Amino acid sequence: MPSRRAVTGRSQEPRRRFAEELRLLRGARGESLRRLGERLGWDPSTFGKMESGESLGSPEIVEALDQHYGTPGLLLTLWELALADPSQFREQYRRYMVLEAEAVSLWHYAVSTVHGLLQTPGYAREVLTLGGLVGTELNQQVEARTGRRKLLEGEDAPPFRAILSEAVLRTSLRDPREWRQQLEYLLAASERSAITLQVLPHSAGLYGLVSTDMMFLRLLDGSTVAYAENAHRGELIEETGAVERLLRRYDAMRDLAFSPADSRKFMMRMLEEVPCEPSI
Repeated sequence: MPSRRAVTGRSQEPRRRFAEELRLLRGARGESLRRLGERLGWDPSTFGKMESGESLGSPEIVEALDQHYGTPGLLLTLWELALADPSQFREQYRRYMVLEAEAVSLWHYAVSTVHGLLQTPGYAREVLTLGGLVGTELNQQVEARTGRRKLLEGEDAPPFRAILSEAVLRTSLRDPREWRQQLEYLLAASERSAITLQVLPHSAGLYGLVSTDMMFLRLLDGSTVAYAENAHRGELIEETGAVERLLRRYDAMRDLAFSPADSRKFMMRMLEEVPCEPSI
């Protein structure tokens, strides 16, 4: 059966559809990018990158554009669809991203870095830069990664538990301001009812998942899949027996971690150790 074409003739790929709508709306107004920037108070290049598909922009900018064009909620809806579109993520993660969005609960263990669902833009940018990304691709991946945080926000957010190795919290960013923001974000996230954060101290010694970042996704059909990741590759594990063995290791490791309350105290101590910004 041939694929169905859009009646409007417009792109059905979310990111392109969003960029196209921005161009059409501005064209209908007969505004230049410079004039749009002057009216809304943002750099014209910001809108140019959004219209070319290089950037999705922020929700604040999109809401301002909705108000400016008299399209209440339309652009924000398209923006959310573009942000959630798995095709914007690198190929190796796409199936995992689909399952992550469908999960009814998530359990994570971080051996080396803060999970993408909890990363601030500054943290994501440094991690992705170290991975070799630059320019447009870097900006797109930072937006895509930090945009995933919406999964854990709102009243319908799925329960999320993360066990952070102490090493994660002792490996700071180069910029103390960015590191402070990341720690503050973790503390704020730990106060949400759907999020549980625990710290696994060095004193716990060796444990079953000592060298692997791991995520477990509980799906609507009651099954659980696991995603194991290191610095070089990720592996989606769906075989029931293998997943159950990993879950038992995760449960044993959780018993060695600080309680959520003590973990908050530990993160607060880490925050207190961040150097203060130099006075000007």
